[in-house]
Amino acid sequence: MDILIAEYNYIAETAAQSNEDRARVSSFYLVAVGSLVAALLSTQFVSNILDKGLINILFSILFLLLTLLGTTTILQLTRLRVAWFESLIAMDRIKEFMIARDKSLAQAFKWRIQSAPDLYKPNSVSYLQTVEVAILSALTFGTGVFFFQKGIQYNCALCNWAYSVSLGLLAFFLQLWVYKRQLKLEKIRLQKELDKHHDS
Repeated sequence: MDILIAEYNYIAETAAQSNEDRARVSSFYLVAVGSLVAALLSTQFVSNILDKGLINILFSILFLLLTLLGTTTILQLTRLRVAWFESLIAMDRIKEFMIARDKSLAQAFKWRIQSAPDLYKPNSVSYLQTVEVAILSALTFGTGVFFFQKGIQYNCALCNWAYSVSLGLLAFFLQLWVYKRQLKLEKIRLQKELDKHHDS
């Protein structure tokens, strides 16, 4: 019994750690984007030294790198959501083990394997953090496209804005699709593991 209690406590700590790490990951990305604003403001000091086209290309590269960082942040949020869910399943297995030995315990547990929340849950904190990162990534990607057009001296005001906004929106929806797809694939994998566990 002591080993079950120790295992349950360890799993609960792992689930809590996943939630804390999720907050750190999204906060890091917010700080990275915020630091870029400071970089933008500092260009007034170097604009007289460097060619304006070169500055625009450099900013384009910087914004695209931030978009890439946003994508990796979303992948990290996906992995942390999966880690939390795996901890939940592990705790539920211990519950099921105990319930099999004492049926009266079934009334004590609200969450069991059958009633666990879905891995992909649009109104979860994890999803909202992902949306937040996707919005910032869309802004950085659209801004990167805008600076790139200015850098190559493609000056068509309407076209510049149209390309920047449309590609920014594309980046937003693409990142949300990546998040959803990864979680769906992980759900299939975890379901196979659960089925294998029940069969054994």
